[in-house]
Amino acid sequence: MQQVQTNKLGKRLKNSRYISGFDGIRALAVVGVIIYHLLPYKLQGGYLGVPTFFAVSGYLITDLLLQEWEQNGRIDFWGFYARRLKRLYPALVFMLVGTGTYITLFQRSLLTNLRSIITTNMLYVYNWWEIAHGQSYFDRFNGESPFTHLWSLSIEGQYYLIWPLLLIALVLIVKKRRSIANILLVFAILSGLLMGFLYTGPDTLNRVYYGTDTRMFSIIFGAMLAVIWPSTHLKKKVTNRSRWTLNIIGIVSIAVMAFLYFELSGQNTFTYRGGMFIMAIASTTLIAACAHPGADVNRWLTNPVFSWMGTRSYGIYLYQFPVMIFYEIKVQDIAAHPLINALVEIALIMVISELSYRYIERPLRHYRYKNLGRSIYEFVQRDSEYGWKRLWLIPALLLIGISMYGSAISPTKDPKNVLQENIAKNESTANAHNKAALAKQKKAKKLSANDKRMKKLLKKKLTVKQYKIAKHYGLTKRQYLTVYQQPLTAIGDSILADNSHDLQNVFTNAYVSAAVGRQIWQAGDVLTQLKRKGDLAPNVLINLGTNSPMTPEQINSVLKSIGKNHQVFWVTTHVPTRNWETEVNRTIRKAAKRHSNVHIIDWHAYSNHQNDWFWNDNVHPNPRGNVHYTHLIATSIYNYINQKK
Repeated sequence: MQQVQTNKLGKRLKNSRYISGFDGIRALAVVGVIIYHLLPYKLQGGYLGVPTFFAVSGYLITDLLLQEWEQNGRIDFWGFYARRLKRLYPALVFMLVGTGTYITLFQRSLLTNLRSIITTNMLYVYNWWEIAHGQSYFDRFNGESPFTHLWSLSIEGQYYLIWPLLLIALVLIVKKRRSIANILLVFAILSGLLMGFLYTGPDTLNRVYYGTDTRMFSIIFGAMLAVIWPSTHLKKKVTNRSRWTLNIIGIVSIAVMAFLYFELSGQNTFTYRGGMFIMAIASTTLIAACAHPGADVNRWLTNPVFSWMGTRSYGIYLYQFPVMIFYEIKVQDIAAHPLINALVEIALIMVISELSYRYIERPLRHYRYKNLGRSIYEFVQRDSEYGWKRLWLIPALLLIGISMYGSAISPTKDPKNVLQENIAKNESTANAHNKAALAKQKKAKKLSANDKRMKKLLKKKLTVKQYKIAKHYGLTKRQYLTVYQQPLTAIGDSILADNSHDLQNVFTNAYVSAAVGRQIWQAGDVLTQLKRKGDLAPNVLINLGTNSPMTPEQINSVLKSIGKNHQVFWVTTHVPTRNWETEVNRTIRKAAKRHSNVHIIDWHAYSNHQNDWFWNDNVHPNPRGNVHYTHLIATSIYNYINQKK
């Protein structure tokens, strides 16, 4: 009898009025995430779709569990876990196996840790594995993984496992809904405070972004709402004033979410010290308005497009990274047509998600696994009712076998290639040179400011070594002698790290601080420390923008760290494999127009179509490209100095 009641309850919940509107909320969230990754300048806070997913999940699951408790006086835990596994596992397993197979066959550079990645995802602890081994969710260039985004599914899985037990404990011990809600509110606030406390800068970003404890406030808010705002207790007939109060709450919530989508950068300190918490509150209030049958919000969010996207949002979220990363590895000129390529990627994601929903998620979600033995017996019969469908077993076994083979041979560390070895060697050389460079920079600063001494220097004859260096980098005697004594601080990413040896060959007093994967929001601290110690040279060279998009505000922050009394030479980026190349360079040029001390070194235009200057990634200059890169920097700085005089 209880089982029948549970089935009726599940059917009633599925047909509840708010479900269609919740599909709309999911659609808004998944659109934000997709646009963030494919058109990052349009929605720099699009990653905030995940807190919305969490809040929706918190409400729906808690509402379902409380309904079952009220109706049956118990919760069928095993039935709940079975339904969750049937809903989530099939598509997740298919994605893991399919992606692992593709990597094994076509993209072995991504094989590293494949076994651990698949295992931790199957156990729903991948978010904690990423804290220890993963990269920043916002690093779109430095070895981006097709599995990075799965951290959120692990948090969902942990929530599904633990929350039903905790909820019933609260119901039995605390009993009153208001008291339960107050307890949940306290834990939500503690989770938000923990995120803000643990976030101390870029080095702790992974910990707060992927951590279950620092992200649970979104789910807790949804659960708290279900406790005080249960769908079965909400009345459809309300006063006109109440209806419009609910509508306004919904409208304001959407407006706040939209504002945060456009404005809240994932590298902004406020994101982790209040911003994401506000997003969770806005998502929760929107859910409240959408769930109430007396409001119009649900109807506003209900349409065929949102309904389609909402029901397939799980698949869309699952397959977005594999499609995006594999596509962008194969298509080397993403930056030439970013919109067209983005539309192609979106189309591929949607098609794969639809096929997954139609042939994997929906059939296996409704399959009665207690009939599995009977189905296997029927499958192997000569005149089986499955007929030619049985042939699908062959590619399925092939996928599983290839994926298992890839997992078995996957290394635990990335093998170094020639480029990586070159970068590591040059970084080591630059670090050894930096100490001597800082000691000489004060003397070089006085020399470059003394016109008489500079004129005398320019008349000197080049030594044999200087002549060879000038010739190697295509510099005239005057150009070389002008720049080689110039004090210079260079800040950059792997492009500059690879070039540091060449740069310091010409600029003998250059201090180079470069790191693989460095992004613009990490440069401020380095510059501030140098300036505080008095080690920031009058001329500052910046090469950032390879690894991620940048905003005008981020550039302004870097320039503020440098100060107006320094001349800034900003190198445009050459990263045709990423869709942000054009926008990054446009942002840099706009900054140069706003700030008189910012000067453009147009590496993008200078190196355009010079494929033989780069390694296979078409981003990092090879030895020949580094010569041209250094030549461009030296001549650009020389032209500025010569023009100033």
